Amino acid sequence: MTFRRYLVLGVITITASCGDTFLSRGMKSLGPVSLAHPTALIHAIFSPWVASGIVLLIGFFASYLTALSWADLTYVLPASSLGYVIMTLLARFWLHEKVSPLRWLGVVFITAGVGFVTRGPSYTDHGSHTAPVRAEGLATVEPAIEEVRQ
Repeated sequence: MTFRRYLVLGVITITASCGDTFLSRGMKSLGPVSLAHPTALIHAIFSPWVASGIVLLIGFFASYLTALSWADLTYVLPASSLGYVIMTLLARFWLHEKVSPLRWLGVVFITAGVGFVTRGPSYTDHGSHTAPVRAEGLATVEPAIEEVRQ
């Protein structure tokens, strides 16, 4: 694993946990919102905390796609679950939520699990299957497309 790949995993971890925390902060300041009232949902989306959370979660999604392009899901998902630890810490010390001892124990297990995952390989080598696979029906469609173009 290169420094860049660790950086991508770090971005995934930070953007997911901060994005979710920002969403929580924003929605708590707005109060209850129902699907029966779409205008309230639209208003919520444009509030500063919620909008910032959405932007961070878009960054998370882009980084997550990047990581999945070079590593297995069974590596990326557990490695990025360190975000749950950060989210718990943010919820406790920034949002002032109560975190039970059982949840703290869960945080310890997550941290231990991340340690186990990072020791293994990040990618399963499937050989050199780089040749594109051609669909059988595509061969009959291509001549018809060429006739339409002419």
